[in-house]
Amino acid sequence: MLLAGISGVSANEFRTPSITAVRVEWRAALDQLRSEISSQPAIASRFSFAGRQRMAASDPRATPALVQLNAINASIFAGIGRSPVPVLLPFDTAAYLEAQAGGTPAPALARHQADFRPADFFHAGPSGYDAVFTLDPGAGAGLPSRIFARPVEVQITGSLLTYDLADPLGGRGVPVKALAAQFPDIRRFIREGYVRYAFTRFGVPYVVSIQCLDSAPRARRLACREAYAIAERFLKALRIAGGQPARPRFDMASEVAERPAARSPDFSYRPSGDIIANSSARNRGGRTDLIAYSQIRFPLAKAPVRVSSQQFGKRGQQGVYPWRDNFCEARSFQVGQCAAGFGHQGQDIRPAPCPPHGDSESACHPRKQAVVAVRDGMLIRSPRQQALTLQINTGTEHIRFRYMHMNPSAMDADGILNGRGVAEGEKIGVVSNYLDFPNGTSYHLHFDVQVFTRDGWIWVNPYTTLIASYERLIRARGREIGTDPPVAAVAHVLPEDVLRHSARQGEGREN
Repeated sequence: MLLAGISGVSANEFRTPSITAVRVEWRAALDQLRSEISSQPAIASRFSFAGRQRMAASDPRATPALVQLNAINASIFAGIGRSPVPVLLPFDTAAYLEAQAGGTPAPALARHQADFRPADFFHAGPSGYDAVFTLDPGAGAGLPSRIFARPVEVQITGSLLTYDLADPLGGRGVPVKALAAQFPDIRRFIREGYVRYAFTRFGVPYVVSIQCLDSAPRARRLACREAYAIAERFLKALRIAGGQPARPRFDMASEVAERPAARSPDFSYRPSGDIIANSSARNRGGRTDLIAYSQIRFPLAKAPVRVSSQQFGKRGQQGVYPWRDNFCEARSFQVGQCAAGFGHQGQDIRPAPCPPHGDSESACHPRKQAVVAVRDGMLIRSPRQQALTLQINTGTEHIRFRYMHMNPSAMDADGILNGRGVAEGEKIGVVSNYLDFPNGTSYHLHFDVQVFTRDGWIWVNPYTTLIASYERLIRARGREIGTDPPVAAVAHVLPEDVLRHSARQGEGREN
């Protein structure tokens, strides 16, 4: 649809994403900050709201109160002043400063952020900010009791950039009366495994979300209805904690993506959306998506690799090439971009097999294959998790890449944890077979992509993005083939995978 009416562009050309940049109402944010700190006159007197006239909004001298606020909170939320949108957090700066003035040099943070413990993750950059806070079991005076016995993670994102998706589920939700006075346009909805609260403040889209199940409460699985009270406590506690105006961003239109001119003699792939027959939920098929969402480095260090289903491998062609899309394969996890509403969330990637008669423990074994960062970015991962998210926050992108099935103990030992910065191409693990335990799946890497929208972080098909990145890795362009199987055998043949789990236990499980 994006290509309709564009002269001279092939219908199967890869495209860059279309992205909208919002305009921030900083004067309204300053008025809100003044209101929030006015209850402590002694603290309010420390802030200057008299900016210099005829200054560009991006000049810090035009917003001295924000400069002061950033300086105060940077010791708690590192780099907070880099956010070009007002940073809303459940943190009462004025009360915290008042406690310090009363003789407490390092007040307990939880007392000043609605009983949420210190942030597990905070990252601000040119496109906005993201944070993760946790509420421990039993914490939070006045909250209803809950069956779920683990800490609850709450995420918040405020972004200057939103990705323009063809989204049949976008914009839905119900109003939240208890929060309407504070957030007039707030809406609550359950989407892709999270209960989400989306609202606009100062012209900026914000989304607060908690992973949950829309089911009966359990000790080990948080039911969405148990999450509501926690999310609303978080939202009621939101205050302006920092941020600084930046030069205005401009919308980015979709363009033809760059690809190598040279042709590969062997790399081939089936079209986007061409999944294995009868492998989708309700037999609704795949979904064509020709967007290369980011120019990334391929997530495995070496070629050749195979991208195709490990869940339905017995039904498909078993060679390294051609690759095959598996984004909309049947799983019990919501994927709004798939016609059935359910899908795989990402793509399965496997290294090529060892040569015939080779040593199974040689350097070509999957356990030896390095997994690398696809971009410079920041890691989101708590200890013991087998899933790792790499977040990219630049002036032109706000995007996440998730890796699954690596060894949790090895990642813990290597410091692959919340807040660590990594460089493109840096090793972050090796291909493994973890789900929630060793041998939980076959040896492969699950890789997926999320982009920020007004509904929060949404899974999009990484297939085209992976093809484009692999072409850069091998410095040659692949060949798209038709839906009929090739007549000639291709290079290496992979052994048939053993299906270890049912579709409901597939790798799309969220962490």
